[in-house]
Amino acid sequence: MILIRKLKQLYIELKNSSFYRKMDERPFFTELILIIMAFIYLFGLLTNTSQLIITNGAMIKPLIIYYGEWWRFITPIFIHLGFLHILMNGISLYYVGIQIEKIFGHIRFLTIFMLSGIMGNIISFAFSSGLSAGASTAIFGLFGVFLMLGENFRDNFAVRQMSQSFLLLIIVNIVFDLLSSGIDIAGHLGGLIGGFFIPYFIGIPNYKMNKSKKILSFVVLMIIVIFCLKTGYMSNN
Repeated sequence: MILIRKLKQLYIELKNSSFYRKMDERPFFTELILIIMAFIYLFGLLTNTSQLIITNGAMIKPLIIYYGEWWRFITPIFIHLGFLHILMNGISLYYVGIQIEKIFGHIRFLTIFMLSGIMGNIISFAFSSGLSAGASTAIFGLFGVFLMLGENFRDNFAVRQMSQSFLLLIIVNIVFDLLSSGIDIAGHLGGLIGGFFIPYFIGIPNYKMNKSKKILSFVVLMIIVIFCLKTGYMSNN
């Protein structure tokens, strides 16, 4: 009991320290993801293994179907195909990530980012056939979060304006995807869908989410995931 009290007191002192407050305010998961992305890209260049990294980690549908390489739903988030690719994704992630991480907190932000990226890759698995990689699936998920906030707080003028701005940005990006070759639009839309629904069931800090919305969003996501996995596996039969 004495040890537990001491640990609790130590936790309280740490939480009230200036170091903890600075770390809590810093978007360190956004920064950590950017560091990981940059490290993988630079490591590939410096060791001349960029193509090997892409081959072993990118979304390649037949390798999931025939060899069970399920990690390809996760690893493409951190792999990029060129300097311009990682530069644009890095700028977008930093600009949007610091805002989402501040609103939702560190753990919820990381959860949204990763699950949105995985969701995008699952939908890409169902409807795309080419090689794809990049954090854009997860970044579109962060865009989707702003749409969710706009829907959930539609009576708040500032939130509604912010949501409408991101809706315009999403439309511009989708139009660009449609007019460009080699863009995984299915992955982008999948990330967007994930980013819209995921915050409903993981919750918003200091806000009581409607229980029916939490349940419905989870059910909808599970239906989409099961349908897309089944579609992806059946498409090569």
